[in-house]
Amino acid sequence: MPVNKRSKYRGSRTCGGGTHKNRRGAGNRGGRGRAGQRDHRFSHFYLRGEISNGKHGFVNKTSVPVSAIDVGDIDQMIEALVSEGFATREGDLITLDATEIGIEKVLGGGQVTHRMSISARAFSERARAKIEEMGGQAMTV
Repeated sequence: MPVNKRSKYRGSRTCGGGTHKNRRGAGNRGGRGRAGQRDHRFSHFYLRGEISNGKHGFVNKTSVPVSAIDVGDIDQMIEALVSEGFATREGDLITLDATEIGIEKVLGGGQVTHRMSISARAFSERARAKIEEMGGQAMTV
């Protein structure tokens, strides 16, 4: 009793493909490669990951992932951080240790509207400039 297609069609001439002419050329396969696939290029190929799945080229295996946040995001979250006890307020100066909330690097995106003293492992140049422009401090730990 056959258990799979390979043993089921063993000994037959065309292995279930109809007449012997049916599986002969690329026309019976619908063409070669991406022939005839004019529409839905984005959804068909990109979403399936056949063209751009991010797995091409060399990979830097020496890089270490760094948790980073924009200084503008910290500025928006500063009231919540003060209320939860991660940051302290002394007058108009807000002091925050970014390593306590799991942030290693502060990046320069966004706007700074509060006077902050932030300590972190690393700062980008723009982040340091924006913090000091408002009268705060950017301290590297």
